[in-house]
Amino acid sequence: MASPRSAGPPRGKAALWALPPTAALALVFLYPLALVVWQSFTPDDGSGHSTAPYTTVFAEASFREALTNTVLIAVGATLGALLLGLVLALVIAFVPFPGGKALARFIDIFLAFPSFLITLALLFLYGTSGVANGLWTDATGAASGPLNFLHTPWGVLLAEVTYFTPFVMRPLLAAFSQVETGQLEAAASLGARPPAIVRKVILPEALPSLAAGGALVLVLCLNEFGIVLFTGAKDVVTLPMLVYTKAILDGDYTGACVVAVLNIALSVALYALYRTVASRTGARTGGEPRRAGA
Repeated sequence: MASPRSAGPPRGKAALWALPPTAALALVFLYPLALVVWQSFTPDDGSGHSTAPYTTVFAEASFREALTNTVLIAVGATLGALLLGLVLALVIAFVPFPGGKALARFIDIFLAFPSFLITLALLFLYGTSGVANGLWTDATGAASGPLNFLHTPWGVLLAEVTYFTPFVMRPLLAAFSQVETGQLEAAASLGARPPAIVRKVILPEALPSLAAGGALVLVLCLNEFGIVLFTGAKDVVTLPMLVYTKAILDGDYTGACVVAVLNIALSVALYALYRTVASRTGARTGGEPRRAGA
């Protein structure tokens, strides 16, 4: 039997092997992040480092509005993606229909699409000069169509729900594939109706995946920039848009760094909360799917 000393490489050699990737991570990620944090404490007048830039940003109405918009849109998009993703995943996984497997594979491809592509597609369909308004004006002779919501928070919400729903569906489909058909047949033979089967048999198995997909969507929505920009919603200012406005349009790099640091802190806090909830959820439901007869 191998001794503990010979079970693996020496600690010194292991630390030596870990040094290059650690240095690369520090150079590529940690160093730029440290520069952003450092700049956020540096007033434009060069009077030394202080918390004055944070006080200034907190006092701005634009920051409070951006924070409110970011949280409301992210929460709304997450709830919409969870609901729509759950329904679609249930249909694809448990309702046989032609093309179901092809649709499940398409979800994997959809995850690689850039967010602005979905926004452009929605503008083509529901924009002021889009297909839907064009059909309306052709049919009624009106000067303009009735759909003009894509440049509002509702348009941003629709685009984010459309784009991020597959991020919820993918882990759910993987979880549903582990559900034993014997469990479903046993529940049906005992007289359980489909809603009860979904609630008592399927959802307990999929709850960790649902939490993981929802947490991922929430963090992504908090940091989404392309969708808000491409919808042209000028009155919808989120934290990423505020960073862009301060840095590129206003030249206020210190203010942009302050907002960026706050956005990062919010994302990290939500991720930590997700890890806590996911661990407790996993402890209640168990790590492995229940087998028939267990």
